Amino acid sequence: MGANNGKQYGSEGKGSSSISSDISSSTDHTPTKAPKNVATAEDSDRSTRTLSTPSPGLILPPKSPSLSSPALSINGHESTSPSGSAETVAMVHPQPGTQTRSRQSKGHHYAPIDLLPDHVLLQILSHLPTNQLCCCARVCRRWYNMAWDPRLWSTVRLTGELLHADRALRVLTHRLCQDTPNVCLTLETVVASGCRRLTDRGLHVVAQCCPELRRLEVAGCYNISNEAVFEVVSRCPNLEHLNVSGCSKVTCISLTQEASVQLSPLHGQQISIHYLDMTDCFSLEDQGLRTIASHCPRLTHLYLRRCTRLTDEALRHLALHCPSVRELSLSDCRLVGDFGLREVARLEGCLRYLSVAHCGRITDVGVRYVARYCPRLRYLNARGCEGLTDHGLGHLARSCPKLKSLDVGKCPLVSDSGLEQLALYCQGLRRLSLRACESVTGRGLRAIAANCCELQLLNVQDCEVSPEALRFVRRHCRRCVIEHTNPGFF
Repeated sequence: MGANNGKQYGSEGKGSSSISSDISSSTDHTPTKAPKNVATAEDSDRSTRTLSTPSPGLILPPKSPSLSSPALSINGHESTSPSGSAETVAMVHPQPGTQTRSRQSKGHHYAPIDLLPDHVLLQILSHLPTNQLCCCARVCRRWYNMAWDPRLWSTVRLTGELLHADRALRVLTHRLCQDTPNVCLTLETVVASGCRRLTDRGLHVVAQCCPELRRLEVAGCYNISNEAVFEVVSRCPNLEHLNVSGCSKVTCISLTQEASVQLSPLHGQQISIHYLDMTDCFSLEDQGLRTIASHCPRLTHLYLRRCTRLTDEALRHLALHCPSVRELSLSDCRLVGDFGLREVARLEGCLRYLSVAHCGRITDVGVRYVARYCPRLRYLNARGCEGLTDHGLGHLARSCPKLKSLDVGKCPLVSDSGLEQLALYCQGLRRLSLRACESVTGRGLRAIAANCCELQLLNVQDCEVSPEALRFVRRHCRRCVIEHTNPGFF
């Protein structure tokens, strides 16, 4: 009976060991069977712990510092095995059932965790990351079955620049497809941000095996191309969240393989993506954004930071096809100007968050359009828009009284007059950045402090304000964190 149990576990452990070696960072140890002739209880105990004098077949020879080979760490970085000690060490993995039987013979003593019922152990395992969950599958037969419970595998998270992400995804999806051949119905989230070795092959596996995928994050995986994204969006109809920031080869997201083809979605098909982050996709151009807008009309969150090739024309198509956008970031899109903001203003009551930081072509004219047609705006980042003045800030304050966060740092034409209007109309303001606003003095800060009692963060770094004005802010806004560069205020 014991031999049969060992044989059965060997077949299960083989799959788990293979996955664990790809996902986890632990140094692999070769599982070995216990000796056939067990003479004493002391020999039985030795099979469950590290031995100082193991059998020759289990010895791990010591390595010199110059010859130590790199091992993959938890985060995928290389680390060398310790070699300062000359002592030979070996790890022996007990045969499933051997340890339990030896304990039962000594008086039925169990480890505390062995006494937990399955549903409690399952709840504990649900808090472990992917690599540690794979390691738990190697403990014993019970843990193997628990670790591969489908309820624990709605999310897969891979980390590490050196991790072979393609192989890890292939092995994981293959194991998760055992109960439902060729398809994994439980996996809904895949996060592989920072896995630079991830390529189109890995995403192709995900697209084929995971039709219920809802969330995909591959930020910083610069080997991903349009072809892989097309496979995912066309095979995963429930995809709602897509993060391809830093994937410089991605220039379009559509249901057609050729991004240059100016076609509407085929047969009324649409991509159900609500959240799209294309930050640092430097190759994205107007035509690509036009195709994205026509294929993804349900977008509510769109981040296009540092997509430097986009112009005002692209925003016209965005407002036309995606009327439900609530959050939009155009930071460092230096070709976007007032005409683009006029198109953004067509989003009207839906828009809550807008970032146009360092868009040097934006002036009071563009801000006036947004203020007039988007009265529910809560957040505006206009840092570095040097054309913004007190006049534009006044329009914003009067038209958007529910404004909660405002950043007008490095806007040299914003002065105390604009802050007084802001304090008068936006009394619910909680975050305000005036960094490097050379025209701001203590008069404007006193007006803000006296009217905006809910202020939680004030940035006045590199501003010419007196310590007395900062003390006035602290007295009236007791919860406010003041970021400053004034050595006289503490």
